[in-house]
Amino acid sequence: MLAPLGLDPVEEETYRQLIASRRACAAEVAAATGRSDAAVRAALDGLVERGLVATATGAPADGGSVFVPAPPAVALNALLRQRQHDLRQAESDVAALAEQYRTADQAPGVIEVIADVDTVRRRFFQIQEAARHEVLSMVPPNLRVVPHRENTAERASMRRGVRYRALLDRRALTGPGMQADIRASMALGQDIRIVDAVPVKMMIVDGEIAMLPLHHDADGTPASILVHRSGLLAVLVASFEAAWERAYPLRPAPAPDEVTELTSGELGDGHMQVLALLLSGQTDQAIATQLDISLRTVHRRIRQLMDAAGVDSRVQLGWAAARNGWA
Repeated sequence: MLAPLGLDPVEEETYRQLIASRRACAAEVAAATGRSDAAVRAALDGLVERGLVATATGAPADGGSVFVPAPPAVALNALLRQRQHDLRQAESDVAALAEQYRTADQAPGVIEVIADVDTVRRRFFQIQEAARHEVLSMVPPNLRVVPHRENTAERASMRRGVRYRALLDRRALTGPGMQADIRASMALGQDIRIVDAVPVKMMIVDGEIAMLPLHHDADGTPASILVHRSGLLAVLVASFEAAWERAYPLRPAPAPDEVTELTSGELGDGHMQVLALLLSGQTDQAIATQLDISLRTVHRRIRQLMDAAGVDSRVQLGWAAARNGWA
């Protein structure tokens, strides 16, 4: 547990034993932990150097030192703050190096061409592993260079809080096991919408870098390009967002390992009543009281309305309702 603070297993065990006993000599710690005297003495030297342990007065019969632990709330928090400082500094250094790479004369500039299939795969994983906020992707059928199930970086990034939004080509739903994979991604929190066709396989990370094929009509060719922050990248982001607004969300189907589209036609009178009251300015609680339903039901119906409209906020829902003639 204390390894992130720089303590090895013997040091951690030694410190925990001193916390439990409050004071002990090296031989006593070795006997309690089952570690060798040499290992415990080396660990104590390291702990003393870090300020986690100090020597005390009152030597044992063998003339050795007695050790006492520093209070964890003081000593460990100091180490923790130092580690946090080091991480912030490292993050700043990484950002500076990335900017230097982007702007240096020898850097690839706005567009970087990658032809080797192994390099393409490596960069595909690297840009996701570096994601901090959001990954946008367009997914055509028949992925070859990195099939959907092999994208382990996607699952790892979502688990650490990165948002994923994917536009899926409808033809991709017929791929072997694809619907089960989609349901698994949705269960991890990925937002997936479907369109009739996507023009090209594309991934955009944090609005700062995009990856897409060099030749979109060359079937199976691994050559790809990285588009760095530029006007061109802004156009790619805008293109994705425009397609996202027109796409339909996917949801789990009643049958296992299948998904289905959510459309406005599936919304009943109950949803329309909630929408009408919401657009009139009623609070969620007032809507629940007036319709004699639970507040949780109100929230669920509003969420379903937003999903059907393909929007992420209630303000956008109002615009979508007017545009689609729902109100």
